Amino acid sequence: MSTDTDAEATPTDVAAEADRLATELGDAITDLPVYETFRDAKAEVEADEELQEEIREFEQIREEFMLARQTGEASREDLRKLQNAQEELHDYPKMSEFLQAQNELELRLQELNEIISEPLSIDFGGKAGGCCED
Repeated sequence: MSTDTDAEATPTDVAAEADRLATELGDAITDLPVYETFRDAKAEVEADEELQEEIREFEQIREEFMLARQTGEASREDLRKLQNAQEELHDYPKMSEFLQAQNELELRLQELNEIISEPLSIDFGGKAGGCCED
């Protein structure tokens, strides 16, 4: 907002302006080449039935491992099985391309988060992301 109207701006006006800017930011992010690459790679993965079956199988193995770990019954062999399934999944070119695109997008979003967070003196993305971060 301009400095001429800041004194006249109501809290509702300021909130509406923040919402408008947030929408513009979201729209601008979808126009970034890194986002377009991610979106295209994701679509390729989602359209590949063979790869989708591999993902389902990996998720089943991961779920079984997590349950075994929670009950204290997970073995090193279970962990190796999970790691091997993950490596096999990542060996698919489409999956590898998707993971690379996802990583590059996450790095760009982290950069944007740092720009937004600087004037706020808080981690904007961390606060917006909720309490249950890894």
